[in-house]
Amino acid sequence: MSTIRNIALVTAAPLVLAVAGLAHPHGLFRSTASEWTRLHIALLPVFPLLTVGLLIPLWHRPRPGLVGFATVVAWTGAFGYAAFYTGLDAVAGIAAGTAVGHVGGTAGLGPVKRPLYDTGELLGHVGVYALIGAVAATAVALFPKHGVRVLPGTVVLLGAGWSFVDSHIFWPRGVWTMVGFALGFALLAWGTAVKRAPRSAVTARS
Repeated sequence: MSTIRNIALVTAAPLVLAVAGLAHPHGLFRSTASEWTRLHIALLPVFPLLTVGLLIPLWHRPRPGLVGFATVVAWTGAFGYAAFYTGLDAVAGIAAGTAVGHVGGTAGLGPVKRPLYDTGELLGHVGVYALIGAVAATAVALFPKHGVRVLPGTVVLLGAGWSFVDSHIFWPRGVWTMVGFALGFALLAWGTAVKRAPRSAVTARS
């Protein structure tokens, strides 16, 4: 039951984001400004929750040595993602949508959107690269205890993270990226559900 619960917890945020991506406007125009702004306000607390998929497998006090160091690095990367990707949402999402919604009917939108997009894109890249680093550090922290069972989820998450760099949640790639995160987190939760048998026990049974 705890494994099912953990899988439900780690997949909730990416699946919500995948569904939201289906409704995400494909561009920011006067006609979509209000919807663009409302959606990014609604998703502001959801994007940081992607990190739950890493925090649950790492839910223990860091131990001395490489495992403990990797755990702290993963926590730091998760925090960096949550902080900087929230900045992307606030600047290129809420601020840009609000600004475009208040631009006069004859004014061009490029000078209004472009500086906000550029700043938001920079923040988003920093956040996603921090998340990718957190995924790699999580694998290092979990491998000694769980072995190769952490590898399938890690590979899927690294692929999803690389796609996330420039896909956001836009349909189609962004939506599939979020589905990839859900699958990767589920595989990681499943792979860490059972402890690897100690080598001494394996030797005794053979």
